[in-house]
Amino acid sequence: MTPETGRTDLVARDAEELARLVAGTRNVLFDFDGPICRLFAGHPAVRIAREQVLWLEEQGLAGLLTEAERASPDPHGVLMAFAARHPGSDLVLDLEERLTRAELEAAPDAWPTAYADALIRTWVAVGARLAIVTNNSARSVEKYLRGRDLYACFAPHIYGRTADLRLLKPNPDLLLKALRAMGAAPRTSLMIGDSQTDYTAARTAGVPFLGYAGNDTVLRRLLADGVPERRILRSLEPLLHAVRTG
Repeated sequence: MTPETGRTDLVARDAEELARLVAGTRNVLFDFDGPICRLFAGHPAVRIAREQVLWLEEQGLAGLLTEAERASPDPHGVLMAFAARHPGSDLVLDLEERLTRAELEAAPDAWPTAYADALIRTWVAVGARLAIVTNNSARSVEKYLRGRDLYACFAPHIYGRTADLRLLKPNPDLLLKALRAMGAAPRTSLMIGDSQTDYTAARTAGVPFLGYAGNDTVLRRLLADGVPERRILRSLEPLLHAVRTG
C-alpha cells in the first residue's frame, strides 16, 4: 500500500464516521465565535481586552489582575478573571456590559466562517433543530444572524452570556437549557465548538462533540485538551457534504 493509498483510506474512514455522526443527529448546538463567524475580525479582540484593562485602571482596580491577565488578548479572559475576585459586584456588571457593547459593535463586521451559512441552512432544510450556546452576548449573536438572514434558523434557541458568569461554559448550563427547551435528548444532539470550554461542557452534558479548528493554533489546543483528532474538522465543507448526502 502506497502512502497515497493509505491517506485515501483514512479520508474515506473519516467521511464514513462523519456520515454516521450526522445520521444520528437531530439537534445541533453551535458555539458562535469560531464555528459560525470570527466575531472580532474587524474589531481586534486584543484591543477590546486592552480597553477593559484601561477602564479597570481608571477605577483603580487593575491591580486585582495578574500581569498575565492584564496582558491577555482575550476580553472574556479579563472579564472572568475580574469576576472571580468580585463575583456579582456592580463593577462586574459594568465590565460585562462594556464587553457586550463591544460585541454589538463588532457583529456587523464579523467574518462568516467558510461554509457555515450553507451548513446552517442545509441542516434546517433536512429537519434538524439548531441552537446557539455561547459565552458571547445573545444580543450580539442575534445582530449577526439577522445581518446574514440566519436568525430564523435558530430562533428562539439562542443562549448566551448572562449576569451570572458562573454559568458560562465550561459549565454545561447553557447546553442543558437548550436541550430542555428543544425537548432534545443528549444522545441525538451534537455540539460544534472550538475550545476546551465547549468540549468540557458537551462532555458534562452527555452531548457528542465535534471540534472546529480554523487554524493550527486551535487544532493544537483542541488536541491538547483531549479532543480525538478524528473529531476535529479543519473545514466545515466535509460536514456540509455529509449533511447534504445523508
